Amino acid sequence: MPGQARLTNSLHPCSSGWLPVSSSLPASAMNHWKKDHLGACSSEPLPVVIIGNGPSGICLSYLLSGYTPYLKPDTVHPHPLLQRKLAEAPGVSLLDQNLDYLSEGLEGRSQSPVALLFDALLRPDTDFGGNLESVLIWKHQKERAIPHLVLGRNPPGGAWHSIEGSMVTLSQGQWMGLPDLQVKDWMCRKRRGLRNSRATAGDIAQYYRDYVIKKGLSRNFLSGAVVTAVEWQVPEPTGSSPLFQVCGFHTAKDQSQEPFSLYTRNLVLATGTSDSRARLGIPGENLPFVHHQLSALEVAARAGTVTPNSDPVLIVGAGLSAADAVLFARHLGLPVIHAFRRPVDDPGLVFNQLPKMLYPEYHKVHQMMRECSILSPGPYEGYRSLPEHQLLLLQEDGQAVFCDPQGLHKGFGVSLVLVLIGSHPDLSFLPGAGTDLATDPTQPLSAKRNPIEVDPFTYQSTRQEGLYAVGPLAGDNFVRFVQGGALAVASSLQQKEATKPP
Repeated sequence: MPGQARLTNSLHPCSSGWLPVSSSLPASAMNHWKKDHLGACSSEPLPVVIIGNGPSGICLSYLLSGYTPYLKPDTVHPHPLLQRKLAEAPGVSLLDQNLDYLSEGLEGRSQSPVALLFDALLRPDTDFGGNLESVLIWKHQKERAIPHLVLGRNPPGGAWHSIEGSMVTLSQGQWMGLPDLQVKDWMCRKRRGLRNSRATAGDIAQYYRDYVIKKGLSRNFLSGAVVTAVEWQVPEPTGSSPLFQVCGFHTAKDQSQEPFSLYTRNLVLATGTSDSRARLGIPGENLPFVHHQLSALEVAARAGTVTPNSDPVLIVGAGLSAADAVLFARHLGLPVIHAFRRPVDDPGLVFNQLPKMLYPEYHKVHQMMRECSILSPGPYEGYRSLPEHQLLLLQEDGQAVFCDPQGLHKGFGVSLVLVLIGSHPDLSFLPGAGTDLATDPTQPLSAKRNPIEVDPFTYQSTRQEGLYAVGPLAGDNFVRFVQGGALAVASSLQQKEATKPP
């Protein structure tokens, strides 16, 4: 019957129809879930399923677990207009207020009004160099909790567990924090410190994992879960809310894989954009010495595949991932050829947008890119840059063939190639890979240029009721601002629960 979850017999996508159900999740997770949430109503669809357990999914889980934000008594927000609006509803939870009204007139580094609102309440004057405490107080009201399940491939923290641990975050450490547990406080308890106000990726990954434990959210998380297909349809009678069927498999601690199939009334996409690495689409890109993740360099160095005496490591790209690779290779003493298609002084390059005081290491890489052209010796031994060069071909003998700005072809011997030109969201589990949900359905879905189109105050898809998108999928690309999307979704779901017939 519709509304029940189904345990499939093999690892195949969801069927095209609604089929009888015997169980919803791998046995261990199912027992856990029944005990904590569903009880005798385990045949009912789950109220909410969240795909993705990074910062967006964690923050939303916190809000759906009954943790409710209120304005601190007698607090005064430094933004006069926002303070006046907040004073109009004393003692009313932020989740129960009009987010459209509260966020009107706010300005900042995000295009999302709710993201600016939540950030202004969590970090009132951070853009002006201040360190005022949050004006919010959190109350755990269990009666407001909405049962939900968070599915993720990695441990809680998502893609942060896939980043080389010593890399320093782009954002300031305090901006990486989630509600009611500041990163600096967590770091102090771990006896660690911030580096130039920033934290390492390894620390942040552990912070997110600890956050889930400390806030009692673990029962809502199923790690090692891969979603392979999602389908939805509007059941009879016409006009009823849709049901979503989510299929996939779960990898247990013994590496065995158990398939699952479950139903939910509301589905939240929080997968981020790191699943599918962008590719050049050139001959030789599939050769074994060509990689699309920085971690491959560390593996090769440990295995002795690349050494300071090897041919250079070729790094392709002009973003922060490529810069991280340059820094890491230099740390290992490896020779580097750094190729990128844009001019060094292109205003679109991220290096030209970062304050030098906060990001000295990235500006050092930018200086190297400018001063160490392959055509002339520079002050940085072992590093050469290839500005405005396009990689055309990679050969089995390790030759990399480029086209220079004058249209001439050049070849260089390399030992390893890292193609670090960005990534795309992998929504292959959705019908049409999610393209129909994008702002422009005729173009590929892109976090920066063509995100999923959502209502700015609920983050519900404008094209599919009950389907929500948060984080980079909705155009919010920094942890500091993804939390506003979680607030918008939680507020929307609370309203749905309040108006649901008994």
